[in-house]
Amino acid sequence: MPTNVYMEALSPTMEEGRVVKWHKKEGDPVTTGDTLAEVETDKAVMDLVARADGVLRQVAVAEGETVAVGKVVAIIAAPGEATGATPGPAPQPAAAPATRSGERGAVPLAAPVTPPDATRVKASPLARRIAKETGVDLKLLTGSGPGGRVVRRDLEEAGRREKGDVRPAAVQPAAAPVVPLPSPVSPAVGGRGGAYEDVPLTQIRKTIAKRLVTSLGPVPHFFLTTEVDMERAAEARDALNRQLGDQGKVSFNDVILKATALALTKHRACNAWFQDDHIRYWNEVHLGMAVAVEDGLITPVLRHADAKSLAEINREARELADKARSRRLQPAEYTGATFSVSNLGMFDIDQFTAVINPPEAGILAVGTITPKPVAVDGQVVTRRRLRLTMSCDHRVIDGATGAAFLKTLKLMLENPLAMLL
Repeated sequence: MPTNVYMEALSPTMEEGRVVKWHKKEGDPVTTGDTLAEVETDKAVMDLVARADGVLRQVAVAEGETVAVGKVVAIIAAPGEATGATPGPAPQPAAAPATRSGERGAVPLAAPVTPPDATRVKASPLARRIAKETGVDLKLLTGSGPGGRVVRRDLEEAGRREKGDVRPAAVQPAAAPVVPLPSPVSPAVGGRGGAYEDVPLTQIRKTIAKRLVTSLGPVPHFFLTTEVDMERAAEARDALNRQLGDQGKVSFNDVILKATALALTKHRACNAWFQDDHIRYWNEVHLGMAVAVEDGLITPVLRHADAKSLAEINREARELADKARSRRLQPAEYTGATFSVSNLGMFDIDQFTAVINPPEAGILAVGTITPKPVAVDGQVVTRRRLRLTMSCDHRVIDGATGAAFLKTLKLMLENPLAMLL
């Protein structure tokens, strides 16, 4: 019997997914394990794979559409097997109007006759939302999506028609009236392409918004800042890089990650999660490192960071950052951090405060390393200095606890040999 292809929960926190690209078309043969489509989750772009052998039928979601987890997006059937009523193409007016050429799926230029039952109009969730916001009646649009579904491009096409950007090949006085629809981008102002542009939230940006609501408001933050002399850390780093030669280069960020992981082993109260009715103190250090991606921020996890060498941290951090930027992280690579580090030093940010990622109880914000005049043994000299700010969940970490952790971290960075103790 036919097998439904569902929008699967491809990450632990995924509630909906956006189809980025179909790798199989309707009518293509598929085998169990074949990649059917690429799906953008709340964290990465993942593969939706076939769970049965057969032929792909009744693809119900177009590329670019977002659907909820659990929704049927296609069917896999045996060759020649009946799958029930297949949605037919969208109904066309009696007199075929002119269409705009060069686009996948010709879009009629005249609106169809209003169907008698508005509840039967097929439309993607995004199209319904745009129509609601702009006051457009979906009943007056012809859908170009699968099975005649109204999708975003149909609304945009109607908007362009209203502005006069697309005209019929011949004047048709008797054509049905075109529904007014504001263009997604307002008319050009000052040659800059419009006063504003409305861009729908990506899956990762939606998740960031939800996570921040559960963090900065409910979590009682407090912040601790210390300044670190990085001269000896810089000397140790230069010596290590000379020794490594062509095998790689250790960065200041690698040194900070290693020192943070070791400091957490000595201050278990900071390596913890706040749960509803208990605090979980971790005996392992899994360090989240914030990576900026095109649509926001994601934190790949360095597992057992305290047990890794600087060279291992450097190699793994680079690999995870590259996978994060290409949206290819697997769930196991970005979940389960026990503490996080966010470094904006490369953007010349002197100091900032970071938002805790629940259920973690702390996050370290790293600024840029800057030469500053300081007093050393009664003499004013220039030293490379670094500001660290720790955000603490006061339900788990008290002020003295956080201060003790920062003191240990500062000691390790100012005297790298202390990492061996």
